[in-house]
Amino acid sequence: MKYKMLGDGDPIRLFVGGLHGNEWMDTSDILEGLTPPAVGSLAIIPIICKEKYVSTLEESYYRTLGRPIIQAVEALRPSIYIEFHSYSKQNQKLLTGADRIHKTGVPAYSQLDNDVLLGSVSPVIRKDYFPAESLCLSFEIQKENRISKDYGSKIAEKMKECLSKEHFIEQLTKRYPEQTKKVMEDYRNFYGL
Repeated sequence: MKYKMLGDGDPIRLFVGGLHGNEWMDTSDILEGLTPPAVGSLAIIPIICKEKYVSTLEESYYRTLGRPIIQAVEALRPSIYIEFHSYSKQNQKLLTGADRIHKTGVPAYSQLDNDVLLGSVSPVIRKDYFPAESLCLSFEIQKENRISKDYGSKIAEKMKECLSKEHFIEQLTKRYPEQTKKVMEDYRNFYGL
């Protein structure tokens, strides 16, 4: 599976969606609707897999279904990597609950507006394929929620213009100061940085 390249030069961003199961139905058109960034380049892979669900927390995911992601990361060496996932409404508390770290081994997502969640990508890809200064995020869009999807599209538009991890933190802090603080603390505690 190839990526589609929009724009040219640095920073290089890679956005992926439809990572497993039927997530592609809620996320692929968000990525397909993006235009080139004002500065740098954006590679998109709107659909990784349309069928099988294998968690991105499993090491086997990036060796099998997620292999196209690893190939793109190795070819492009993006400084900004973002996954767009979708979740069912009944799973929201599982994703945002304080006990998620104990249940799944990863920090909880932070709640943004319109049922969009923000968190880190799987440590499987984060630790092995990106340096500490890279920006690696996961956004969760609520399934079958038009308002959530529209807000996810706005986030994607803003993220394609993001220049660095520091630039993102600065922008996020303006809109979501509490969530930014939590995300940063979780990240430092989890990765020991």
